[in-house]
Amino acid sequence: MDTVVLASRASALAMAQSRWVASRLAEYGIPSTILNLTTTGDRVQDRPIAAIGSVNVWVKELEIALRDGRADYAVHSSKDLPSELEPDMTIAAFSSREDPRDMFCSERYPSFDALPAGSVVGTSSLRRRALLEALRGDLRYEDVRGNVDTRLRKLREGQYDAIVLAAAGLKRVGLRATFMEPFDVNAVVPAVGQGALAVETLSSQTELASCLHRAINDAPTELCVRAERAALRALRAGCNAPIGIHAQLEENVMMLVGAYAQPERGIVAHERMERVVNDVAQAEAAGEELAAALLGRVEVR
Repeated sequence: MDTVVLASRASALAMAQSRWVASRLAEYGIPSTILNLTTTGDRVQDRPIAAIGSVNVWVKELEIALRDGRADYAVHSSKDLPSELEPDMTIAAFSSREDPRDMFCSERYPSFDALPAGSVVGTSSLRRRALLEALRGDLRYEDVRGNVDTRLRKLREGQYDAIVLAAAGLKRVGLRATFMEPFDVNAVVPAVGQGALAVETLSSQTELASCLHRAINDAPTELCVRAERAALRALRAGCNAPIGIHAQLEENVMMLVGAYAQPERGIVAHERMERVVNDVAQAEAAGEELAAALLGRVEVR
């Protein structure tokens, strides 16, 4: 196969992720060039993500490049993908998962528990805000936009007492705050797919998709993310919804945890379960079962 084109956002984190995928594919004899694109989420910085009005704010422009032939495959953070892809798109591979947890970051306070009442915590995620408020309702939660380095700069400037970021993103770009502490996945349940990369192609690009799968795909991560995405689809929610779903696989036992927040009702439902999982069908069935249990907990309140 000749040189192929990879569509990527231009942020430092996106480029680090895309270069890693390209290097793995190159080991299979397929070199890539990178097409940098600006997404709606990158372009609109004066509003919270939820206010932009699209569940595809980090993805749409990359998919357009696949459709019009400017790119052959795209690399995304799995958590940015909508719960359902368009019929002409497919996920060819999931990378091995980095640390899936959310990370407390501060320049003044050593931990989330150490924050004084009234401290300002920055997060652009409805999920994080809802789950953090359930733990500490005495803090102020404010939106923070920008790439990882921009958010850390705003923290250093004192605009926030703390911010919460994905641990995986911090590790991939090699950045940190003075004080950092990961949240337990049972308390602040990660976003669907958090920590894993998803490689997307047109459904018709079967040969390239097969090559990407061989070069990139991590089977345990795929089963876990497929389960998480199935749960999100069953809940009929988008990637920006205040929902956390996390799966972990040990041998053939999958441990799933979910949190479904409904801030307007002041509730957060939690659910945990374990299921034997050997293939994608079983993984997706486990995710759907978790979603049904979460819905049941929400409806009885």
